[in-house]
Amino acid sequence: MKKAILNRKNALFYKTMNGARVGDLFMSLIHTCELNKVNPFDYLTELLRHPAELTVHSAEWMPWNYRSTLERITRPAAA
Repeated sequence: MKKAILNRKNALFYKTMNGARVGDLFMSLIHTCELNKVNPFDYLTELLRHPAELTVHSAEWMPWNYRSTLERITRPAAA
């Protein structure tokens, strides 16, 4: 509940509707990460590191399954 109240307070300072949408999107992602016991900073960092893969297979990069996707794409191919 604290996060919702904090977000509501911070939303008073959004300058544009687009800024409000982006802020709400990030708050939603951060809260979803916390519910799935994922470090939000690490998660968002990995999203920024893999923009091409994220664009093609966005469902594989959700907070609850991004670690397995990351392991799959960073694992060396078997010879």
